[in-house]
Amino acid sequence: MTSTLPPVPPSLAGRIVGPDDARYERLRHGYVHRGAPAAVLLPEDAAQTAEALAYARSLGSAVSVRSGGHGISGRSTNDGGAVVDLSRLDEVRVLDRARRRIRVGAGARWGRVAQALAPHGLAVSSGDTGDVGVGGLVTAGGMGWLARLHGLTVDHVTAVELVLADGTHVRADAEREPDLFWAVRGAGGNFGAVTAVELRAHETGDVVFANLVFDAGNAAEAAALIEAWGAVLETAPRELTSFLTFMPGGPGRSHVAHVAAVYAGNAEHGAAERTLTPLLGVGPLVRQRAVLAPYPALVPVSGVAHHAQQPLGATRSGLLDHLTADAARAVAEALESGQVLMQQFRSVGGAVNDMDPAATAYAHRTQNFSLMSATVPERESGLDAHWARLAPHLNGLYLSFDTRRGPRVLAEAFPGPVLPRLRALKERYDPENVFDRNFPLK
Repeated sequence: MTSTLPPVPPSLAGRIVGPDDARYERLRHGYVHRGAPAAVLLPEDAAQTAEALAYARSLGSAVSVRSGGHGISGRSTNDGGAVVDLSRLDEVRVLDRARRRIRVGAGARWGRVAQALAPHGLAVSSGDTGDVGVGGLVTAGGMGWLARLHGLTVDHVTAVELVLADGTHVRADAEREPDLFWAVRGAGGNFGAVTAVELRAHETGDVVFANLVFDAGNAAEAAALIEAWGAVLETAPRELTSFLTFMPGGPGRSHVAHVAAVYAGNAEHGAAERTLTPLLGVGPLVRQRAVLAPYPALVPVSGVAHHAQQPLGATRSGLLDHLTADAARAVAEALESGQVLMQQFRSVGGAVNDMDPAATAYAHRTQNFSLMSATVPERESGLDAHWARLAPHLNGLYLSFDTRRGPRVLAEAFPGPVLPRLRALKERYDPENVFDRNFPLK
């Protein structure tokens, strides 16, 4: 540990990693963004998390809280500050199988959660990558492979435990601290360091996973493919959730579209085939594959240390009620520009929109699609030009997929009465704005 750090409390001995520690290089970065924090703290329980947070605050600089470090927005690391890394709070426990109640540490990875629940016939819809940490996703939303069938991950949270800025460890649920419970489900990174969550899991067996590749041609053909895919999803049974990802083809080459789809209903009597077949007709099919697989196979854990291996560090997020012809054309034209290097749609709607918009701080309950556009940082101005053309078709955003900051973005993430309520609660629970890395509310 570097000698410039203040004396370490006895309870944290061996759990603070500085730049001259052999573990530092493995812990300093996120999946997308590089970091050079003064210290990374590795608490092992809630009490140590409170002590780690107090020590981090004593350094007088930025404090980042990290569960998995996979966040695209890059807020789980920093330069010169402290990172409270919760990866050792990774317990996964079934509390009540009959009621499908589970408890998960904030530092667990969702792939490990899937593996632990599978023997019980349970699963939680939790994103599309098993290396994502529980704490970051469960406080933001959670758009996963089962979203249209079961809703967002936050929709099934029944209790949250977190350490507040003053070191208090609290439990928030519908009866105790209900305002905080509301806020954490959608804006949780602003209120404390979540140490554990309780959720109601879903009965889940094998699912059908389809991977389709299309020749998306030019911009006009890509736009037609987007419209067709959107129409299929809006009329499909809820058992179908799908992602559509575009990569630009480059000069003289066709764009490529990847459709990943999960059918999570009863696969007997041809139901899966009937549900998936319309996706085959959304464009010129190049390759197709469908397999029956256990849910954990969809979210494997690689265990690879983060070293900013994802270069697309500039992202924009938007939600759409429908994929209209004009919106599809705006997205497709960005592929031609060479400035936007990835466009990904995720289907939501279905069970996501069953939730009362006022029930959680994630209030976006009318939209059917989420879009993320990404590029390398040096082409961010081109991404912004694309986003300005697309803006009239958007209705809100998903904060974990957007690297922007500022008042306009905040209002899009937390529409209507949500933002004023969050700001009032921020004054109550974090008046000194310690947790300012996740779309700062002040």
